[in-house]
Amino acid sequence: MERFAALLDALVYTRSRNAKLKLLADYLSTTVDPDRGWALAALTDGLDFPAVKSSTIRNLLTERVDPVLWKLSREYVGDSAETASLLWPEPEAAPSPPTVAEAVATLRGMTRATVMSELPKLLDRLDSSGRYALLKLATGAMRIGISARLAKTAFALAFGVSVEDVEEHWHGQTAPYTELFAWAAHGAPAPSSEDLPLFRPFMLAHGLDELVVDLADYAAEWKWDGIRVQVVRAGGAELGQTRVYSRSGDDISGTFPEIAEALSFDAVLDGELLVRGVHQGGEEGGAASFNALQQRLGRKLVSKKMLAEYPAFVRLYDVLILEGRDLRALPWTERRAALEALVTRLDPTRFDLSATIPVADFIELTAIRERARDDAIEGVMLKRRDSPYVAGRRTGLWYKWKRDPLLIDCVLMYAQRGSGKRSSFYSDYTFGCWDGDPDEGAELLPVGKAYFGFTDEELKWLDRYVRTHTMGKFGPVRETDKTLVFEVAFDSVHTSKRHKSGVAMRFPRINRIRADKPAHEADRIETLRALIRD
Repeated sequence: MERFAALLDALVYTRSRNAKLKLLADYLSTTVDPDRGWALAALTDGLDFPAVKSSTIRNLLTERVDPVLWKLSREYVGDSAETASLLWPEPEAAPSPPTVAEAVATLRGMTRATVMSELPKLLDRLDSSGRYALLKLATGAMRIGISARLAKTAFALAFGVSVEDVEEHWHGQTAPYTELFAWAAHGAPAPSSEDLPLFRPFMLAHGLDELVVDLADYAAEWKWDGIRVQVVRAGGAELGQTRVYSRSGDDISGTFPEIAEALSFDAVLDGELLVRGVHQGGEEGGAASFNALQQRLGRKLVSKKMLAEYPAFVRLYDVLILEGRDLRALPWTERRAALEALVTRLDPTRFDLSATIPVADFIELTAIRERARDDAIEGVMLKRRDSPYVAGRRTGLWYKWKRDPLLIDCVLMYAQRGSGKRSSFYSDYTFGCWDGDPDEGAELLPVGKAYFGFTDEELKWLDRYVRTHTMGKFGPVRETDKTLVFEVAFDSVHTSKRHKSGVAMRFPRINRIRADKPAHEADRIETLRALIRD
């Protein structure tokens, strides 16, 4: 537990992404099983200990220190685990810290009836740093700027394996990831994924800033305005299981059960999740706008009324695996042919095909793109005809060409309370773009600030998000953990000597909250610079 506590302490005070990678990689490569596996789980997916809640910590502390002191200290510090670790009375005996595995086993054994007597025994075995680590582990609220992607990259760095292989084998494994460590650290066979409906990493597109590609080498299709999903079935027609995954690998099958139920043969399909419109462009059954889809997002339970009013379907882009055959190494043209053939086997109310756009040149494509007024169309995709399906964003293979160039994905960096009726809410948001490739250590630089564009309900959600994801405070400003993506709309962008990023946005506003999008997929400053016209 001491090494885990030291790791957390170092990560909290480390801003550099590369430094965080090294800290985590060193810990994973030098810590024994199963401690490193439990630590990795705590840092990524989080561990669930139902008996330990934030109210448990508050109740324990108010029994041992003055309740007013607890309240004032908690308000000043801003973090329950940190406050409790510092206020907890020092035990008379010298600390005898448990291992991470021992702490996990003890926490798992606690119940609502025993937690008030058992948790203090663990806390008494630790110093303040250990108590902080234990409480963060117990409540699952790390908030130290470690994303799942960064943790997987650190894992790959620690053992000299590719991050693509880590992504491939990660899903389906459970903490403490014994098989995953045996494969990476000791050369054991890779964990078996046969007959399991596992997530595979998505292939991503670069932004198309200039028309620099030969259209003869690329196929064009619409970029639909829904959420990117992967529908996976494995295990056979009768006993198989189907899962629906978001772009970050989260299982959203429960939110969209009609999609999970509709795939009856083993396959891994890539597409855009949309909602049917009653009348879209004069045609019944087309795709509705993203606002309609938002009515379904984030719901754990979906009523029959919701299923009827906002029926979901997937507009398919690609097929990765089909009935045991891995197609990812094949060129796009061959995968497209396989996709067109299998669509005839699917329920047409739940699946259709993203049509290609037959054009002779960019002049024709530009005209078609500018005429498009469908609310569900976000732009155009260009896919190299000979491209394999490879994880991540590879130069020269896929490009996205958004219809409206004045929309950009940014990462929330700082928040400040508003004024007037918003004085109790964190409603002023500063956001940034990557100054280069985030996978190569690029930093986020602020590019704008906005305080409108969201509903009252979204404001309440954002306020809670800021309060629970705060990494630091600077007077009235809170620094968040750089994980939430905003789609920001703006009128124009200009060069600026006042800002470190070198750009200033005019009339920025929050166009959409992209909680489904990983921060490393947000846009880069070079995309903004390409829009400068002055």
